[in-house]
Amino acid sequence: MNFVQWLASLDALLYELMDWLIFFPLTLWKIIRHPLDAMAYAEQQLLLEPERQFRGAVSPPVMLILTIVLVQGVGIVVGEGTSPIVGSGHGLAALVNDDTTLLLLRLVLFGLFALVLATRKVHRSGVELDRDTLKPAFYAQCYAIAPFAMLASGGLTIITAPAEGVVLPILGTAAFLTAFLYYGVLQVRWFSRELRQSFLRSLADAAIGMMVSIALTIGLGLLFR
Repeated sequence: MNFVQWLASLDALLYELMDWLIFFPLTLWKIIRHPLDAMAYAEQQLLLEPERQFRGAVSPPVMLILTIVLVQGVGIVVGEGTSPIVGSGHGLAALVNDDTTLLLLRLVLFGLFALVLATRKVHRSGVELDRDTLKPAFYAQCYAIAPFAMLASGGLTIITAPAEGVVLPILGTAAFLTAFLYYGVLQVRWFSRELRQSFLRSLADAAIGMMVSIALTIGLGLLFR
């Protein structure tokens, strides 16, 4: 690669990084205001040619990545400090030796929720589970998980932040529980709309998906203790 080609690549990379400053908050606002519409948008965009997809928003996987990066960055700034996982020699925690690998771990943990709920939806749809049928549902779930990840991680950061009194722990706990309530209600509505089924059936699907996700998250977390 010559110098001119390197500059052209750098130009494209710089523009991609800078436009996230505009489209990340816009996409997050759309998800918060109309989460079901945002999830439908994620699936519909995959029907377009690759170069025309997500022209007015951040793509769902990148949205999830940027959210986790933002959450971890805020945690460091407000005094969360280094996670006890980093530098620990117990179990798989020996593999997590810096903030970058911790970021990847967080992506996996939150990505599990998106993967499990997407798989549940495809399975309940009665279609064969493969990479093509899973992708639209997974992309939709990446949008859904972004506010959940932000609120839940923010709540945990507040809970674990060094502070006197009980106000901050209460606020952190409230944020954490609100995150799960928001995500659970959204999943019930999503299953109801996508599968055209009753509230109770949708509630069962959402509950099973979330419980499996939580169990996998806890199980994976225990490997790092």
